[in-house]
Parts: sequence; structure tokens; C-alpha cells
Amino acid sequence: MDQFISDFLEGKNFQQLATNFVPYYTTLVSKVGGIISPENLDRIQGALKEAKLKDVADIIEELLMAAENAPLDVAVIGESGTGKSSFINALRGLSYEEEGSASVGVVETTMKKTPYQHPKYPNVTFWDLPGTGTPNFHPHEYLEMVEFATYDFFIIISSCRFSLNDALLAQNIKEIGKKFYFVRTKVDNDLYNEEKSKPTSFKRERVLQRIRDNCLANLSHIGVPEPCIFLVSNFDLDDFDFPILEETLLKELPFHKRYTFVLLLPNLSDASIEVKRAFLKEMIWLDALKSSALSFIPFMACFNGFDLPQQEKCLNLYQSHFGLDENSVKEIAKKLGMSVEKIKSFTKSLNFWLLVKDESIAARAMKCVECYCSVNGSLPSTAFQFLKTYFLHLKFINTVADDAKILLHKTLESISLRRCQRDGSDCLTE
Repeated sequence: MDQFISDFLEGKNFQQLATNFVPYYTTLVSKVGGIISPENLDRIQGALKEAKLKDVADIIEELLMAAENAPLDVAVIGESGTGKSSFINALRGLSYEEEGSASVGVVETTMKKTPYQHPKYPNVTFWDLPGTGTPNFHPHEYLEMVEFATYDFFIIISSCRFSLNDALLAQNIKEIGKKFYFVRTKVDNDLYNEEKSKPTSFKRERVLQRIRDNCLANLSHIGVPEPCIFLVSNFDLDDFDFPILEETLLKELPFHKRYTFVLLLPNLSDASIEVKRAFLKEMIWLDALKSSALSFIPFMACFNGFDLPQQEKCLNLYQSHFGLDENSVKEIAKKLGMSVEKIKSFTKSLNFWLLVKDESIAARAMKCVECYCSVNGSLPSTAFQFLKTYFLHLKFINTVADDAKILLHKTLESISLRRCQRDGSDCLTE
């Protein structure tokens, strides 16, 4: 992860660095890509080729600011009773009983849109839009009424059959150049009812395929060619198609909005944690590359000192991103039926001083400093503090992400055990 930064600080040939830049960048971003578009990769590569280091730093700063401040507005459309409010709450990480959650089970009586801000990320808003089930529905008028231009994408929800009005709306959304996604909710209820009514012939995958085929046939019949449908349960986001929906949205969002979206995603699987880890490491790497570029410009302040309170604040931020902040850990402990102290005993990221005192970080930083100072003669202490901070932040992210996986697995094991006990089955045979 630090080889390109080391080569940069050693002042290696900028033509060679430019050649290596894009291949190296592709190795560190997630499988769904990163925050830099191909056009902006070309801009950075071009500036590197010509050794225009101030331009390199300015472009990266521009991209980092755009990613960190990008607003995200998600429109969710559906009739009352389709699970629309529960879907919004799930994406916001709230139960229906928590303060600020979207009201569940309330009959819709108005045609007004309702905004729900994400509790952790105020630049993210989910918009509860009225359903399309009125007799005289006109998609053009509807989209104008809800101010369609303000949304990044639309999610059209149904808990049974999608309607002709849903199809008309989707066609109009496509015509205005926006993305839409069909989400079929409450599939957990369908599976439960099917298993209860046909216990001997029930096959989960066969029921899910039938639901999917029915939705596809229904939408094709009412005029939506090759629709993309996601089957979800608002109470089991890690199951069914929600992880695929996540990945699809990430791939299709504008590059500068991907970072905002990935931060709000819950820890549903190892894969989702890895995607979040990759995005955070990309942001750190780009910031380090920007500082490295500035270090070659005379009289340019580029390296910050090693400030302990600031480092602790940084760790707390990463903990929050991965759902390991103080309140979240208390909730996890409650679900697992153990104390917070017990969780701290088998995790590492909750102990700031243990991470800061890692001597290997200082050794790696000093090794790079010796090469850097032999090239441009900067103060060893200044460069050392910068590199120590860089390596420490990488350690923060990796340790927090690893702990998030540990707690995810323990949570899933606990849920599985409770289900076995509820169903009266032999858990040891699974």
C-alpha cells in the first residue's frame, strides 16, 4: 500500500511514476472502483508526466473535497404497506422504535414528499415519496410535483405486483436520464407463508425464483423491457438480493458520490466491510500522495505534526464508519448477551494506546524518512511525523475493519443459534 508513496518521496523518475500510477491505483481500490473517474486519472497521470506537482496536489485536493462533501438524495417510491418506511429505516440504521425513524404502518393520506436525514451522515437524505396508485396518475406531473431533478436515483418498491403506474413512472425516469431500481420487499413473509402451507414440498430457492419470475413477467407485460429486480427483506438485509443492490448502486453512482454511499452501508458481510475498508484506504492514500507532491515545492507547508488527540479523534471516526463507536458497541454487547469489557478482550481497535504504541509503525516511517531526506534535505523529524501518521491511519482502518468482521461473525452465530432454538432444530448439525 505504501510502495508508490515511498517511490514518490525518494524522487524517482516522474515519467516512470506516471506510467505506474494508474496500474497501482487499480490495485488499491475496491472491486466496484474508487472515487476517481478515468478522465481524472488521466489528468493526474498527465501532471505527473510533466512533473507539475502543484497540479497533482490541486487535482487530488479537488477530488477529495468532492468525495467528502458530496450530497446524496435517494427517492423511495411505494404505496402504503409495501415496507417503504421499513426500507428507509433499515438504510438509516434505525429500528422503527427509535427517535427520528420513518413511521411504520401509517396509512398514506397526502401527496407530499417526506425527507429523512441519515443520523450519522447529514449530507445523505432519503425521500419518502407518495405512491403511484391514484386512478388519474400522470407520470410527468408526478415527477414535476416531487421535483425529480433533486434525486440521485429512484427506488420503486412493491410487496406484491408492480403496477402499470410503476412501469409508466420508470419509463419517464429513464427518459429524464435518471436511474431507477425495482425492489420487491417482504420476501421473508412469502417464504414463511409458503413453508407453513407446504411444509413437505417447500424449497426456498424455488419459491424465490418464482417470485422473481412473476415480477419479471409482470413488468415485461406492462412495458418495462429487461427489468432489474431485487428481492429484499427489510429485517434481514444480509439475506436475499440486498448485497447485490448495494454493489449495483455503487457501480452506477457518479464517482464522487460513491464514498458518501459506501460509508452509510451496514456491515452485512465480509465483502461489504472490505469495500468500505478499500474506500477509506483510498482516501488516506490520495491524501498522502497530495502531501508528497507538495513536499517537493519550496516553502510549501505539506506535513502536519503528530498530534495525539487528533489521532484519537481519527480512530473514533473510523470506529463510527464501521459501527464500532461507543454506542454501537454497547448495542452489539446487548445483542450478544455479553459485557462491553468482554468485547474489548477479543478486539484490538477499541484500545487507542495499544495501537499508538506499535513500534513497527515508527520503524516503517523512519525507513522511508531516510530515503526522503537524502533526496530533498527536508527536516527528518517533519517527514517522520507525516509518515508515522500515514502508517498509523492505515493500521487504524485495518484493525477496525478486522474487528468489524469478528463482531459480524459473532452476531450472525448468535442469530443462527436463536433461530435453531426457536425452531427446535439441532444447531450442531448445521
